Amino acid sequence: MAPVGGTAVQDHVALAEIELCGELIIAASAARERLSLEYIDEVLRVTEERRTTPSR
Repeated sequence: MAPVGGTAVQDHVALAEIELCGELIIAASAARERLSLEYIDEVLRVTEERRTTPSR
């Protein structure tokens, strides 16, 4: 039994990762063929991150 008093911890990074995994699962289940690496990057918003992150 969980203690009373709201001791739940929210990890925003973990919640974001779970959301992205869910989106990838939905995309994979709707696809008729294997997902391309480019499409996986699009679903996971990798290209958006690369555009907004400064080059080193």
